[in-house]
Amino acid sequence: MNPAELINFLEKLIKNNLNISTMIWGPPGIGKSSIVYSAAEKAGIDFIDLRLSQLAPTDLRGLPVPVHPEDNKKQGTSKWYPPEFLPREGKGILFLDELNMAPPVMQGVAQQLILDRKIGSYKVPNGWRIFSAGNRKEDRASVFEMPTPLANRFIHIEVEANYESFKNYAINKNIAEEVTSFLAFRPKLLHAMNNDQKAWPSPRSWEMASKLFKNNIPIDIAVGEAAASEFNSYINVYKSIPDLEKILAGKAKSIPFPKKISSQWATTTGLIYRSKSPKDVNNVFKWLIDNSYPEWIQLYASDIVNTFKNSGRLSQLAKVVMNDPKIIQYFKDFEDILNK
Repeated sequence: MNPAELINFLEKLIKNNLNISTMIWGPPGIGKSSIVYSAAEKAGIDFIDLRLSQLAPTDLRGLPVPVHPEDNKKQGTSKWYPPEFLPREGKGILFLDELNMAPPVMQGVAQQLILDRKIGSYKVPNGWRIFSAGNRKEDRASVFEMPTPLANRFIHIEVEANYESFKNYAINKNIAEEVTSFLAFRPKLLHAMNNDQKAWPSPRSWEMASKLFKNNIPIDIAVGEAAASEFNSYINVYKSIPDLEKILAGKAKSIPFPKKISSQWATTTGLIYRSKSPKDVNNVFKWLIDNSYPEWIQLYASDIVNTFKNSGRLSQLAKVVMNDPKIIQYFKDFEDILNK
C-alpha cells in the first residue's frame, strides 16, 4: 500500500466509526507518523503521538498515589493517577509509534491499552482510535519480537515509499521543486536504504535535504554522497530549461519544449510549482499544447488538479478548463472538475 492509499484507508476507518486497532509496518524514513497525522488532520480530529520506545511502564500506567481512609484504623489504598498526555475527551487518534522498538514489558503494558482500551484507572474515550506503527526486521531496525497475543489485536498494513504520493506531499509542503523534479527523473532514489551509511535517501531525508538546499548547504549530510552527487549533476539541467516566467505570462509562443528527458521533467515540474492562478494555468496549457507532447500535458493536468484541490480552489480551475475545448480533453478522467 502506498501512502496515499493508506491515508484513504484510515479515512474510511474514521468516517465509518470503525474502532479497529491498526498496525502500520514500513521501512524507516517513509513518514508513517506523518501519514497518520494527515489522516487525522483531514478528518478534523485530534492527534497524539506517543513514542513507546522512549517511555517506561509507569509513564503510561501513571503513578500510584496513596488514599488515606477516614478511619485511621483501616488500611489505606492507592489510586493510579494517569499521565496528562493521554486523551480525556473529544475525538482523535492515539498513535503508538515505534511499538516494536519498545521492550517486551512496555509492549505488555501497551497491550492492555490496546485490548481493553484502559489501563489502571484510565479509560480511552469512545471518540479515540488507537493506531500503531513499527519498523520491519528486514530493515535491520532495533526491534523486539511482537508477542502473538498483541499482534492478534491489530489489523496489519504494510506501506512503501511512492513517488506520486511524495510529489503531492512535496508540492503542499513547498519542498524545493528541484528535489521533486530530480526524484521524478530518478524515482528509485526516493527511498534507497543503505545500512552501511549514516545518511541515505528517504522521503524524510529528502525533506531535510530540501531545507539545506534552499539555504545553500550541501545535502550529502542528509541523503548521502551518492544521491547528492546525482542531484548536483541534475541541478545543472536548470541552466538550460526555458524561461518559465515567460510561459506563465503567456509570452512564450516561440519557445520550444526541451528535447532532453531531464530538462522535460525540470520544465514541467517547475511549471506545476509556479502555476498559482487560473491565468497561469491557462497560459501554461496553451504553451504545452502547442509545443510539448500529450504525456507531459496529462502530467501537468493531473498535478494541477491536486494542487488546486488541496488549496480549495478547484472551482477556479474548472472555469479555465470548461472554457477551452483543447484543454478540457485532458481532464476527461477528473469528474470533480467536470462536475463543477
